[in-house]
Amino acid sequence: MKAVFYDSARSFSVRQIPTPRPEAGEVLIKVIQTGICGTDLHIHEGDFNAEFPLVPGHEVVGTVAELGAGVTQFALGGRVSVNPNISCGICHACRTGRPLLCGALKGLGTNWPGAFAEYLTVPAEYCFAVDGLPDDTAVFTEPAACAMHGLETLQVRPGSTALVFGAGPTGLLLSQLLTHGGAAKVTVAASSAFKLDRAEQLGIDETYLMDRDALNESQRALMERSGGDGYDIVVDATGSAAVSERTVPLTRSGGTVMFYGVTAPDDRVSLSPFDIFRREITIKGSFAEISSFPAAIQALRTGRARTDGLITHRFGLDDYAHALEALRTDRSVHKIVIVP
Repeated sequence: MKAVFYDSARSFSVRQIPTPRPEAGEVLIKVIQTGICGTDLHIHEGDFNAEFPLVPGHEVVGTVAELGAGVTQFALGGRVSVNPNISCGICHACRTGRPLLCGALKGLGTNWPGAFAEYLTVPAEYCFAVDGLPDDTAVFTEPAACAMHGLETLQVRPGSTALVFGAGPTGLLLSQLLTHGGAAKVTVAASSAFKLDRAEQLGIDETYLMDRDALNESQRALMERSGGDGYDIVVDATGSAAVSERTVPLTRSGGTVMFYGVTAPDDRVSLSPFDIFRREITIKGSFAEISSFPAAIQALRTGRARTDGLITHRFGLDDYAHALEALRTDRSVHKIVIVP
């Protein structure tokens, strides 16, 4: 089969590799399409716990092509998505109900063979049926699950106001879930007008076009829009340290900040511990997901999380290098999918 294959960080080619065969308890999936996201840029650089050699890709929708021995819950031809995060089950985090914090966590397309390929095999327990969902919606199951985990982490108080920095796909999915998860008003701030237009089309209450080169001005304007005392919830979905530094000052006293975007390991932000202490600000992190697929699929089925128009670019496997470059530099990109 054809696949994107990394020998090491930044060193990949599109080549023929053996088509995997499902072992007992596994499912062979014929890939329909796989989303590419900012995490894949980090993996390209060797970050995000990437282990090489590697076939990347973790946002997949496909059809069941073959069943390993003992697999009875799926039928050939059924459409599935895959939860990419696999915990060990025996460490302290796993045994105390927090498997996402597993010290031996494996990730499809990170340190486990992924979906930028024509086929992949995965344990059946990590497959989820998405029959009836359009492929252009089902391919968002993993990012929607990450957004759902973010909502679960925030534990939104009914009537809250929320500010989300970033209008990428996961930012907009989380913003929509906030509107259906108790927040009375959600504002999305981003530096891309067309992404904010999409946010409004998806039902976000208010948008703000910010200038990344004038963040002080944007901070003042957003504070004014809040009514002068900040937002109950402020989320950074950009992964930008410069943007993250604006979160605490824009949070209402007693409110919550959540770091949600993927940053580089060496990034640092400067925050006032006295301000956090005096105003009792809670700071949370939301990393990926591991148990949110059922809720995410339900949200996609009911339209609580919509994906209309988010896909802007499609590339074949042979054009993977162009897809990475577009994701990195093309301001017209919202969501890219790779179609084998």
